Amino acid sequence: MSVQQRLEQVRARIAAAAAAAGRPAPRLLAVSKRQPVDALREAYAAGQRDFGENYVQELCDKARQLADLPELRLHLIGHLQRNKVKAVLGAASAVHTLDSLRLVEELARRAQVERLEAGRPPLPVLVEVNVGGEAAKSGCTPGELPTLLDALSGARALELRGLMTVPPYTEEPEGARPYFERLAALREALGGAARLPELSMGMSHDLEVAIAAGATLVRVGTAIFGARA
Repeated sequence: MSVQQRLEQVRARIAAAAAAAGRPAPRLLAVSKRQPVDALREAYAAGQRDFGENYVQELCDKARQLADLPELRLHLIGHLQRNKVKAVLGAASAVHTLDSLRLVEELARRAQVERLEAGRPPLPVLVEVNVGGEAAKSGCTPGELPTLLDALSGARALELRGLMTVPPYTEEPEGARPYFERLAALREALGGAARLPELSMGMSHDLEVAIAAGATLVRVGTAIFGARA
């Protein structure tokens, strides 16, 4: 099956899930980490514009190789180290994984020079929340979230867009529902959609559950590109 055919299947799943939940269809972020640039070109030709990359170097490499695609948007959805901030500012359309005050401060400081003073708009960002409390995963705790949001609200070079989470994996998609619902509840408690318009949650196997819980962005890789190399 081609990338285009898989994309069509995923889009149909999203539309059906949104209709069943009585919600607007979320935007699709095609997770393209470790996929060849030809696969991204095929998805782009089929109308996909937003792609998620986990590694800063790979994102930067693909940005250079795909610079001829004028509407391409590469999002960093993997952990960002402070020493990679300058590189990501030059290539990413958004960063979804802010998870500490030190990272927020470093990104804001660099973005002031690389974005605002260079005449570029603020960088859209999301805060990653570790709703499952898993030690092996990145993300701030729910208790740390208000402090990060307040810091971002005062950062002129960054545009606060919302929250992201990766819940604990469960074989049954329904197992993710409590975590998605908790992220949605955190948004409501901390300003609602007016302050945090985006909820990035849900992947290939549980996107329907995420949409029912209010996802505005779903991150889908395997169902579009197949298994990673």
